[in-house]
Formats: sequence, structure tokens, C-alpha cells
Amino acid sequence: MLDAVAQYGMGFKPPSMHELRVPLLKSEVEEIDKLKEEHKKEWATKGCSIMSDGWRDSIASKDIVNFLVNSPKGSFFIKSMDVSNVVKDADLLFHMLDDMVEEVGEQNVIQVVTDNASNYVKAGRLLEAKRQHLYWTPCAAHCLDLMLEDIGKIPKVKNALKKCIFMNGYIYNHIALVNLMRKFTNQRNLHRPAVTRFATSFITLAQFHKQKSNLRKMVTSQEWNTSKWSKDVGGKKIATYFLQDTFWRNVLYALKLTGPLVKVLRIVDGEKKPPMGYIYEVMDRAKETISKSFGMKEEKYKEAFEFIDKRWNCQLHRPLHAAGYYLNPEIHYDNVENVECEEVMLGLYDCIGRIVPDVETQEKILLELDSFKNATGLFGHYMAIRQRKTKSPADWWSSYGSSTPDLKNFSIKVLSLTCSATGCERNWGVFQKLHSKKRNRLAQSRLNDMVYVKANRALERRYKRKDTIDPVLLREIDESNEWLLGRMEENSSDDEGDLVFEGDDLTWASVSRAAGANDPIYGTRGATRVARESMPSSSRVDKGKGPTTTSTSKFSRRVVIVDDDEEDEEEDIGEDGDYLDDEDEYDAIDDDDEL
Repeated sequence: MLDAVAQYGMGFKPPSMHELRVPLLKSEVEEIDKLKEEHKKEWATKGCSIMSDGWRDSIASKDIVNFLVNSPKGSFFIKSMDVSNVVKDADLLFHMLDDMVEEVGEQNVIQVVTDNASNYVKAGRLLEAKRQHLYWTPCAAHCLDLMLEDIGKIPKVKNALKKCIFMNGYIYNHIALVNLMRKFTNQRNLHRPAVTRFATSFITLAQFHKQKSNLRKMVTSQEWNTSKWSKDVGGKKIATYFLQDTFWRNVLYALKLTGPLVKVLRIVDGEKKPPMGYIYEVMDRAKETISKSFGMKEEKYKEAFEFIDKRWNCQLHRPLHAAGYYLNPEIHYDNVENVECEEVMLGLYDCIGRIVPDVETQEKILLELDSFKNATGLFGHYMAIRQRKTKSPADWWSSYGSSTPDLKNFSIKVLSLTCSATGCERNWGVFQKLHSKKRNRLAQSRLNDMVYVKANRALERRYKRKDTIDPVLLREIDESNEWLLGRMEENSSDDEGDLVFEGDDLTWASVSRAAGANDPIYGTRGATRVARESMPSSSRVDKGKGPTTTSTSKFSRRVVIVDDDEEDEEEDIGEDGDYLDDEDEYDAIDDDDEL
């Protein structure tokens, strides 16, 4: 905007307050209404999803829900509602969702997507009972985030996360230390925001692993050794962690478990290439990749798989996902046996019976399935075969489904669907103002218009930024990261054998041993007992005579005794809680339920 003013030059007259609040705002609303009409045409031809994107305003103690409608044309913001008096009552939630279906048009709605809270589950079932030709679907992004949260409770993973969160908080609370860190990481940051909270945690963990060598060089550099942080309690802990082999082993273990799931999360958050045709397959590939990364040693990933299966089977395993799996040409022709299993076929038939109300049309679709299965007619054309993996599934059906018109329309509706309800802009301040205080009717109407315009402009920009070629690359599930493909023990030992400086024979293992990084920060009862038993007899305490060691108390080291199973808890908390200023980002350290 400022560039445009500068280009206009001298004499530019800015709009008055009245012009901004009345005629210009009205003009913007009219433009968004025109955009809405274009979206409505898409809803009528290809179907749509109503997305309920909820969040809690902790300051005002209010529960807010933003309603959007998603179609192949992108997401469109409808309204924002204060549901504080509704969210805990399944019946009231049901009526709220039902009213939204009525507003959008039941004939256009294929599914309603909400989060997975128990009241939403009950409301969704009530909605499906009343509206016989649509589905309630839990948000896939929320389900995947819950999987990551569950995996974050595994002790090794929790240990790595807590240490990384502490180190990230300590570093970013000191500007000079941030500058030093960026000097060694080539201006790369450690914290990487992502779609969800727990995805952010594990992507940040991956960034730590990527910068492993640089971070180690930082805490062994002259700049670090002469700085105040090398003498500070928190700084000493950071240096110890960065040089600690067990810490990096735990980081690697966590990344092997979560890397494929983060990839799936990115896929389900896609905009231009709807993920409904992929979610079933990518979940299977994610599990397969995790097991391969551990050399098929089930004991190393069994607990994580239990968490994944618990969420997948009860929340993500839906008829629409199965139908999308069957109808996706990229998957169907390469996995004929898998796509025709009983589980998938039941989901497909359930969708045909629910989405297509006319029995005669259902029969036509069932007959036309054979043409798709056997790749006859246009389905067998060399261009159709060539574009199975390059075109989005819905566009492929639009181009090559003419010989099966009823199946084509059904397939496009299913394959055009989103899997998540995270399509709204994450700038919650806009919506906070909408519900923050009582206003007169004119002021509230004006604010509603401003939010309506701002939210939809943001969604339009988001849609235009998305990759139009191929944001869903199934092979990325298998090639997500270098650390994902090797064995944990081999990777870890190889890292310890890396040279600190090129042309020198000094390795990180030598630095780690010299710094005592692998020694426990606190003594444990078990370690103390072993150390006492290994002492020479002259150093032991004789009954009645006191200690007979020749070392003086001036140079003796004080040993703090803690229980073996409490060691990780003690060493992570320390005296450094003041380094964790951002409660939203670092509250996982103190809340066991969060990790």
C-alpha cells in the first residue's frame, strides 16, 4: 500500500474515516459476495465440506468456532460464533451444525468436519441420523496431532523433547546467544512453526538434529568458552546436552517414530490437491516406513504403533477414506489386491448408498465400476495411464471419466473433499475482537463485515500460494529424511566418529569423553553404589574411623543423590525455569499430560 502511495506522488489524498468505514468497506463486502457466488457454483457441482474450526480464547475464557466451507475452489469463511454456552452440550452442538448444513444447502454438503472431542462425536452422530446423505468426519489433522502427543509420552521421546524445549527457550531468551547460534548454523533458526502444536515440536526436533554438528561446534568454540553462558548453569546444561551421545540417540529415536506422521499431517493440510484419495494409503506407508527405519525390530516401535492404531481405528478409519482410496487412480491400479479387500469395499458401498440418494443411479454406478477396474474405454487410453500419477484424482476423473458419467460425478465429489478443519487463518486476534465486548448493532455489523472480508482475503491468498503441480508425493513418505532410513545404532555411532575439524583426527566422541558429557549431571543411588564398590580399599569409609581417603575436602566433589528413575526429571528442571518465558511454547516441560 505504501508503495502505491509513493508511486502516486505529491497530492495524494487518503480516504477519510467515513470512506473507510462505509463506502470502501461496503465495496469490499460486495467483492467477497461475488467470490462467494463463484464458490457456490463449485459447491453445487462438486460438493463441499463444512469445516468447524474451534479454539479457545484463554484471556476472555470463551470458546470460538469459525465455520468455513471447503471445495476444490478453496475454503470460504462463513461466520465466527461464540459457542461457550453450546460446546459442552451435544444436542446444542448438533442443532448448530444442522443450521450450518441448512444455510449451505444439504444437497451440496458431503461431509461436516469437526474436531474429535466427545461432544462433537455425539453431535456428529445425531447429524448423520437426521441428514441421511452426508457424513460427519473427525479432523484428520487433529487426529494426527493426538498421535504425536501420545508418542511424545514415550520416555525416550519425552526426554528429548524436554531437553530441546529447554535449550530452545534458553537460547532464544538471550539475543546475543541467538546471534552466536545463527553464526554457526548459517543463519538458520531452531524453532520451526508448523500446522499444529505437536508437529511444531517434532519439526523443531528435526531442526536440532540437522544442526547437530554446528551446535556442537558452537559449544566448543572460543566464543562460547569466553562467554558468560559457558559459566552459567543453563549454559553448562546446554553444552552438556549438545555433547551427550544419549541425547542425540533419543532425538533420532523420536524422529524415526514421528517423521512419517508429520509428512502425513502436511498432506492432509493440503489445499489445491485434496487429500481424501491419499489419507488411507499414506497412513499405511507411514507405518511401513517407521518399521523399516528400525530394521523391522517390533519391540522398538510397538508402543508407538499402539498409539497410532488406537487413533486411526476409532477416528480416522472412515468410509469416505476407504472410498477415496479405491477411486484414486494413482493407487488403484498399482494395488489391486489391497483396494479390493472387504474393508475398503464396505466403505465404498457405504458411500455410494449414502451420498447417492437415487437407487437407479446407485445401480448404474455399480455397473460402471467394472470399466474403471478393468481400465476399459477412456480409462485405458495412454494419456489416462500416463496421467494417473501426475493429475489430481478429481481432475483425472473429470478428464477421463466420460464413459461412466454417474461414477464420474460420484468420484469427483469424494476425491474433492478435504480431510481436516484447519483451513482458517491462525491470526486469532481478528476473531477475538469480534467476540470481545458488547457493541451497538451498527458497530457489530461493521466489525462482522471487516472479519468477513479479512478472513476470506487471507484464504484466497493461501489458496493461490499453494503448489499447483503435485503437493502430494507418496514417495516422500518413504524418503522423508536421511535419518529415517538407517539404523539408529549405526547412525549414532557414525556421528560420534565424525571429525570436529577437517584435516584433523579429533572426533566428537573424543570431545564428548573429555567434557564428561555422558556422565550423569546428578549422581544416582545405583551409580554411587557402583562407584563406591570400585573404589580402592584405602578410599572407603572405615566403621568408626571416618573416611580415610587422602584427598582433601577442598577438591572433593559434592554428590547429589536422586533415585535412578527420577534422574531425567531432576536434570531437566534444575534452577532454570526463568528461561521459559513463553508459556504456550514451553508449558509442556512441567505438564506430564501434555507430553
